[in-house]
Amino acid sequence: MAKATGIRSIWHSMPLTRFTTRENYIWLVVSTVCIGAFMAALDASIVNVALPDMSTYFNASASLVSWVLIAYLLTLTTLLTLFGRLADMLGRRPLYTFGFLVFIVGSAACGAAVNLPMLIVSRVFQAAGAAMLQANSVAIITATVPPSVRGRAIGFQGSAQAIGLSLGPAIGGGLIALFGWRAIFYVNVPVGLIGTAMAAMILPKDKLSGKKTTFDWWGTLFMTPFLVLVMMALTEGMSWGWGSPRILGMFAGALFFLLAFIWRELKFRAPLVDMRLFKIPVFSIGNFTGLLSYLAMFGVLFLMPFYFERVLNFDSAVSGLILTAVPLGMTVAAPKAGALADRYGPRLLTTGGMALTGLAIVGLAWTVAIHASLVPMIIELILVGAGLGIFTPPNNSSVMGSLPSSRLGVGGGILNMARSLGMAMGTAISGTIMATFLALNGGVERAGGPKGPWIPATRYALYVLVALSLLASLLSVFRVAAGEKSTTVEKMPLEW
Repeated sequence: MAKATGIRSIWHSMPLTRFTTRENYIWLVVSTVCIGAFMAALDASIVNVALPDMSTYFNASASLVSWVLIAYLLTLTTLLTLFGRLADMLGRRPLYTFGFLVFIVGSAACGAAVNLPMLIVSRVFQAAGAAMLQANSVAIITATVPPSVRGRAIGFQGSAQAIGLSLGPAIGGGLIALFGWRAIFYVNVPVGLIGTAMAAMILPKDKLSGKKTTFDWWGTLFMTPFLVLVMMALTEGMSWGWGSPRILGMFAGALFFLLAFIWRELKFRAPLVDMRLFKIPVFSIGNFTGLLSYLAMFGVLFLMPFYFERVLNFDSAVSGLILTAVPLGMTVAAPKAGALADRYGPRLLTTGGMALTGLAIVGLAWTVAIHASLVPMIIELILVGAGLGIFTPPNNSSVMGSLPSSRLGVGGGILNMARSLGMAMGTAISGTIMATFLALNGGVERAGGPKGPWIPATRYALYVLVALSLLASLLSVFRVAAGEKSTTVEKMPLEW
């Protein structure tokens, strides 16, 4: 009892004044948030290169082992909005700090897994911690950083997230080569402990209203199966067949739960997701275009390794190294785009960023078609990343800036959920189009088949990503100034 009291006393003495009184305090907060954003995103993609080793170690099929990845992504997507809402009720600082601890325990359990079921369950636990981190990262920045530099701050957070997602396979490959597959999980433990300490000592205390709140459990029960069914259908559509009864049944079930969720949220006095937020044009447009941006990025990251390995005969290590051009472009562009958005607003940058990405993918498709040298391809990949880096910070900043302070957590959860859906859809849509055109041109998906069919298959799949990128650019033209509608939502009566 005395020990628990001592822990509570230490917690209440945080954050430390030695940090909060510093002139650069807001950037210490941003740095802390970036650690969590990087870790959570990294573990969404780091497992890919370890799946063959896990399949051999556990003597399991590739489709069964793939659930190590699927379980993480499903859990992350379904819990983002839930933890965003809980953060608005209970505080973002405690939930974010606790998220680090859950992530550490889940990572250690993954590394120590003695069988495949234990590993999959541990990944679910790990993803729950990642969801606490991701659902709160943008909200903490929005609540702490003044509007004059908010775009730049969210730019750093967006860069950390994008780098984590894109470098996962490269980092994972290096760790596996040196220490084995368990190292990709154990490496999270020391980094997570540093993040936990920084979160406790640096993140600001939350300003809660003190009003009694009600949690929407029925909304959660309706939303969770909707997202699980959508993600499972998108993930398994290629292997089961998009017209198969199981996939069609999943989409039908997802539609049922979506309609039930919307009905519940419109009727309940304290909903999990305030549906009125979607009446804010910048919020709706920003989330949809954000989904399209990650769809384009993950479509490119999914397609190009096949071209490199099936057509150019590169090994996976070289392919991964070439693809680092995308996060490199994002890393350079994102902070600068955030700073420019603080001065000039988000519309021009979001429109131009996605237009640049679309044009770069056009160039990539042409380079693939004429079988050009590697140099223009690397330049085009850098421009794909630069366009996304120009788009993402102003988009996220405008979306979060349009929300009332009491909705920042759930707004950040929705923003991250849109990103996760974009990741899954980018892989599923690109893979389906590539497989279709591969079959039409007499090719086969397995290694060792003819090279020729891979060129039109890759090219036409890239053209679809071009169209979606340009759609995101066009929609961004209609973006309104952040915050125009937030006061309308704030003043409407609703129990929170």
